[in-house]
Amino acid sequence: MTQQEKCDSLTKGYELELWDFTRISVTQNDLQELKEIWNGWNDEIKQLFYHNYGDLPYLLEVKVDKRLFRALAQFWNPAYSCFTFKRVDLVPTVEEYMALIRCPKVKVDKAYSRAANVPPFVKRLMNIMGMSEQWVTARIKQKGDRSCIPWKNLRDLILAYPDMKKRVDVFALSIYGSIAFPKALGHVDEAVSNLFVQLDKRVTSVLAILAEMFRSLNACRRAGEGRFIGCVQLLLSWFHSHFWRVEKESEKSKKRAKNGENGPTWKNNTAWTSSHGQNTCPCHSNKLDHGLKQPQHGCADLSASTTA
Repeated sequence: MTQQEKCDSLTKGYELELWDFTRISVTQNDLQELKEIWNGWNDEIKQLFYHNYGDLPYLLEVKVDKRLFRALAQFWNPAYSCFTFKRVDLVPTVEEYMALIRCPKVKVDKAYSRAANVPPFVKRLMNIMGMSEQWVTARIKQKGDRSCIPWKNLRDLILAYPDMKKRVDVFALSIYGSIAFPKALGHVDEAVSNLFVQLDKRVTSVLAILAEMFRSLNACRRAGEGRFIGCVQLLLSWFHSHFWRVEKESEKSKKRAKNGENGPTWKNNTAWTSSHGQNTCPCHSNKLDHGLKQPQHGCADLSASTTA
């Protein structure tokens, strides 16, 4: 088959060599202190966070199933950058991720790109935190060839800072550094601050989150091992959102079996999306469908997401 006939992005005769099994590490930051800070805030400061940064705090409640993630990673196809289950392809979209981390201030069509002339890391942290150059410089650490700031310093600032908006800003930076881009465990990487300072311009962080997921999964699959450096919580939330119907049908099947009735056939009760012409079922992503806590102001579902 030619590229023109199959609309394929690969040349004829291309062969992808992958390891039989990818040993992938899903080591995560300890999020307990972030959870305690969030749970200790009153409604006023939480609403300020929701307004400025969307539904990011729900990621703190997502339970990371490492076995499920490792199994899912085996189906990642680096050639097409998607999950391939025989003739069915699945891949997160910008619209789906936007719906999961709904933020009213963000515009879908304003993507993050690294500016040509960015201020030094120290200056960026000074602007975000409102602290002096001496204070920031004394707390920056080196992790390999990267500059970082330890989470413990951000935690102390969140707990002690009198300015409510600055506390919200530093808390959001901590979520991005600890969950969305966990490059250096226990620290927030310099690269995260590059993205963070542009959020005020209403750019979306979703493309950067997706790009990091693609990059990390591709690297691990090609090497046969490695640590996944991406937002595991968001990826698993997305994955569960495509199987909410299977879970519900499974519960119905158990009840029918208990009553001596025949269960449904899974052929007609799966919620796959496909690029190969199969029948598809719409995916309505509601956080309550897969055990996630709903923020006080409510969450958008995928049926209401905006197409770029």
